[in-house]
Amino acid sequence: MATLNLTSFNPGSFILVGIPGLEQFHIWIGIPFFTIYLVALAGNGILLYLITVDHSLHEPMFFFLSMLASADLVLCTTCVPKTLGIFWLKAQKITFPGCLTQLFFLHFSFFLDSAILLGMAFDRYMAICCPLRYTSVLTPRTIVKIMVGIVGRSFGVILPVVFLVKRLPFCKSRIIPHTYCEHIGVARLACADISINIWYGFAVPVMTIISDLVLIGISYALILHAVFHLPSRDARQKALSTCGSHVCVILIFYTPAIFSVLTHRFGHNISRTFHIIFANLYVAIPPALNPIIYGVKTKQIRDKVILLLFPKGMK
Repeated sequence: MATLNLTSFNPGSFILVGIPGLEQFHIWIGIPFFTIYLVALAGNGILLYLITVDHSLHEPMFFFLSMLASADLVLCTTCVPKTLGIFWLKAQKITFPGCLTQLFFLHFSFFLDSAILLGMAFDRYMAICCPLRYTSVLTPRTIVKIMVGIVGRSFGVILPVVFLVKRLPFCKSRIIPHTYCEHIGVARLACADISINIWYGFAVPVMTIISDLVLIGISYALILHAVFHLPSRDARQKALSTCGSHVCVILIFYTPAIFSVLTHRFGHNISRTFHIIFANLYVAIPPALNPIIYGVKTKQIRDKVILLLFPKGMK
């Protein structure tokens, strides 16, 4: 009877520990995270503002970029403010509905980012391999359909995770040794078989990453084939330069994502502290770097940012 009394399918709340073993340094660790978060907010905010108000940026590539900036804002805002609350205010308590909400938006924005990068690869393929059909294929109506498909796929993939967690009974500790709620971390607190959670949480991200990466790889193989058949060296360099920022963002997103998935599944000898620090860096650094990369490497955005920040110097 005691076990039944302690079991609950709706535990009132959980306690987020932060970074286990580094509690005494939480105040100091919070400073760089706060700085990175401000950079992410400012960079992505400026990108969204410029793309919204400047009609010369109303092109397919920049619509995809605005989606990426929005997804990055969702990703970092889902986790970083709560993490700072833990570090600075000792606000470790999170309700079960709040935990499910954070879990949903964390994984949703991850799948959203992956799908957007695939969409951007298709955009670059059309621009370089089929330039005469670019505007006729990627019409505003088509872009809207692609965006709806991207959001729909991400929502459909992650919604089952919420129900997989919600169905679990919790009769053990309510303490989560992390700075935010993530699927397997919460599921491991349950007093029931979580095999479905483990395999869904591993197989779905891996299949999604692999399928998106394969399609991105095919796009860039076709792009390179087209580029190296261009008649002049200048034309080749110009074509490759338009892909440079996208390739950098792909590497920043997928390299740590693959590493994180594999270490969570197989890296049993890696310390929990490293896992948690790496996970926190992953939700903070890419959203801060992406707008900087596009601002530096994309001339249209670079010129608009300079004009926005230093209007007198451009006159």
